[in-house]
Amino acid sequence: MERKVFGLGDIVQMKKQHPCGTNEMEIIRMGMDIRIKCTGCQHSVLIPRAKFEKNLKKVLQSAQSGEED
Repeated sequence: MERKVFGLGDIVQMKKQHPCGTNEMEIIRMGMDIRIKCTGCQHSVLIPRAKFEKNLKKVLQSAQSGEED
């Protein structure tokens, strides 16, 4: 199984929805734990990397694609 590639500032789609109704999150901190921010209500959550990778469905928008010259 291929490992999903994600980075700081990416907008990702999670398997489960946030209580506000959206399942799109922005990655705002990376390390052993990953902090994600809901794009709907701006609530942020800190979760372990293993749980994040398990619940990640796909990367919707990469922050790297907008910064290249």
